[in-house]
Amino acid sequence: MSETVELRLPSGQRAVIEPDRWAAGSYTLIVDGTPQSHVDLDDPSRLFFEYVQRIGHVIDEWGDPGQPMTALHLGAGALTLPRYIHATRPDSRQQVIELDEELVAFVREHLPLPRQSGIRVRYGDARAMLDRLPAALRGAVDFVVVDVFSGARIPAHVTSVEFYREVAAFLAPGGIVAVNVADGPGLAFARGQAATLRLVLDDVAALAETSVLKGRRFGNVVLIASGSPLPLDWMPRLMARGPHPAAVVAGADMVNWIAGASVVTDQTAIASPAPATSVFTRSGPGSR
Repeated sequence: MSETVELRLPSGQRAVIEPDRWAAGSYTLIVDGTPQSHVDLDDPSRLFFEYVQRIGHVIDEWGDPGQPMTALHLGAGALTLPRYIHATRPDSRQQVIELDEELVAFVREHLPLPRQSGIRVRYGDARAMLDRLPAALRGAVDFVVVDVFSGARIPAHVTSVEFYREVAAFLAPGGIVAVNVADGPGLAFARGQAATLRLVLDDVAALAETSVLKGRRFGNVVLIASGSPLPLDWMPRLMARGPHPAAVVAGADMVNWIAGASVVTDQTAIASPAPATSVFTRSGPGSR
């Protein structure tokens, strides 16, 4: 595909796939002016957006290099991370839940998935569809990615302790949940999400660009959580791999970071804060 293509979705939003002028074989998915995903069809192991790279590094640390995994993705975008797992961990089993069937059809038409990728896409609300996944997945998923956005905001119903308990029920022993959180100065929303995850899973860490993690500007924070202790030797390796500048909050620092943050319930949940329109660059919120 050499030209920009677009589609008016049933929601009224405008979806655009445009070639990356700086990288041959790469494309960006933009929905209503917000960059959602970047895909390199020639090399799906090459990740572009900053927070997606961080999740990719965590995926790399799981198990042995190249070992197949069972993955569950809540939110699809252009299927960047499912493509990454297929490229770096062949024979992995992957389930994807995405609300917008027309958007995925548009993506798959112009940015097709590899043949026999093992990626199964199901359509519906991310939380509601959990009950409709195969029973055999419960207690069998190695890696869950939670990257659910409505426009530039995370919907309230996928931010609560009840929701994370539903997600945690799918984790295999040692399994990991990675959550993409978009937040602004002060990071009240992100700290609340970390506190909520920590009530459900034993160990939580936060990865982000230094200025974002210090609450100086709007951006993406990747929260990783597990029912087992996260290996501490991962943290310096994850930070060394970038993108730079990078920071991590883990262990005792996480306890201090979430001090005073309230656990989110279905009764208290609210959507994530809306960013200013100036935030929407190629690495903006919800980029998959």
